[in-house]
Amino acid sequence: MENEEPNGPPAPRTVHLDARQVRTLAHPLRMRLLGALRMDGPATATALAEKLHTNTGATSYHLRQLAEVGLVAEDTERGGGRQRWWRAAHDISNFEPTDFDDDPDARAAVQWIQADQVRLLGEQAERWMAAEHYHSRAWRDAAGMSDVLLTLGPARLRALNEELWELLARYRDDAVPDEPEAKSVLVFLAAFPVLEEGR
Repeated sequence: MENEEPNGPPAPRTVHLDARQVRTLAHPLRMRLLGALRMDGPATATALAEKLHTNTGATSYHLRQLAEVGLVAEDTERGGGRQRWWRAAHDISNFEPTDFDDDPDARAAVQWIQADQVRLLGEQAERWMAAEHYHSRAWRDAAGMSDVLLTLGPARLRALNEELWELLARYRDDAVPDEPEAKSVLVFLAAFPVLEEGR
């Protein structure tokens, strides 16, 4: 069966973004809509508007824009009548930064998407730090941030990123549903060359 690993959970549905998709996705509400559908599962435009503190008209419009490029799809197994449910068409989006070297608009869209992701991840980290004292010692000791400085060429950096991704995928696929205190955990990986100021 497609997207199913032997003796395991279904493999995540992955899309390699094209120029049209990145240009469509480069919008703050569209990014949040796709993220909410991936994280929480199918929802109506009304439920998404409430969750994201916006109005249903805007949510419906931007869901249709995402659907036009195949990033979300109507969930025909849910709802009925005038109630439309939407789901993410994929679990993971990826691209190579060099995919858009010959398309300035797509390249600018990718830069905006990456900057917005960094901003959102920073907000998530700040939210945790502001509320961590309300959580158990086990969670406070397990969560955290760190960094390490390595000397690598591009080939070894790519190999490192691929190995880390394989490790994360293993933890995702081997999830223990009845693990005490289990929660959704955001893991953020970033690896890039250290540049001198202005270079």
